[in-house]
Amino acid sequence: MKSPHEHRVRVRYGETDQMGVVHHANYLHYMEDGRTRFLEELGLSYAELERTGCGLPVRRAQLRFLRGAGYDEELVVTTTVAGMRAASVTFGYVIRGADGERVATGEIELACVDLASERKPRPLPGELVELLRPWVAAGEA
Repeated sequence: MKSPHEHRVRVRYGETDQMGVVHHANYLHYMEDGRTRFLEELGLSYAELERTGCGLPVRRAQLRFLRGAGYDEELVVTTTVAGMRAASVTFGYVIRGADGERVATGEIELACVDLASERKPRPLPGELVELLRPWVAAGEA
């Protein structure tokens, strides 16, 4: 298994709620940013996948909040490949503050669908499987 991918984000004012902490829904955006940057650094973008007729909609999202993050705080989103199946991939996330303390953890499972046929399930493209295989936790591929 290769090292996790890290992506840094800075909390914008509009992402906070009346209590001055990041609104919970924004963590899904942070995780999506981490995942898309990870794939881009591997040389594959969502746009490229979609041009081949492959869509990756979210099938399941799980979040656990450990502490609040505030405006202008830098967060580090660590992305791993938690597992792959024939027609889905699951990414794991740990979001930490600049001090290294965990803010949130989560997983997002993406289903693979054929964009040309009413979004019916299809196998993950071989290119994507080969790119992600080195990052899959042992025993999950």
